[in-house]
Amino acid sequence: MLTSITHSQIYVLDQDEALDFYVGKLGLEVGADIDLGFMRWLTVCVPGHPERQILLEKPGPPSMSEETAAQVRELVTKGATGGSLFFSTNDCRKTYETLVGLGVEFTEEPTERPYGTDCGLRDPFGNSIRFSEPKS
Repeated sequence: MLTSITHSQIYVLDQDEALDFYVGKLGLEVGADIDLGFMRWLTVCVPGHPERQILLEKPGPPSMSEETAAQVRELVTKGATGGSLFFSTNDCRKTYETLVGLGVEFTEEPTERPYGTDCGLRDPFGNSIRFSEPKS
């Protein structure tokens, strides 16, 4: 039977820009950055947790035709691909303030919820990101 999730995938339009955002602003670390010839295998993870990585995949061959890739790129920019990431933090408001200071634009400020405090943003490509501080 399955024992864990090791990789999740989201589409990004520019992998170098994605690295700047996910590593330079959100503070994730590079898990792998490998030129496979037919694609760049680029993953990031929460520092100290390489067991769960996010593949930052550029839409295109060989996994899809160029025509399909163009359609996917258009959907990504509209935030319509369903790409979502959910993170936890020990201090939602402090994390929010730190990221605002780094120029990250939010779609929703920290809000108290029944499960804790959470907020939302989009990456430079339209993917939805949320992080929350669970209630103690």
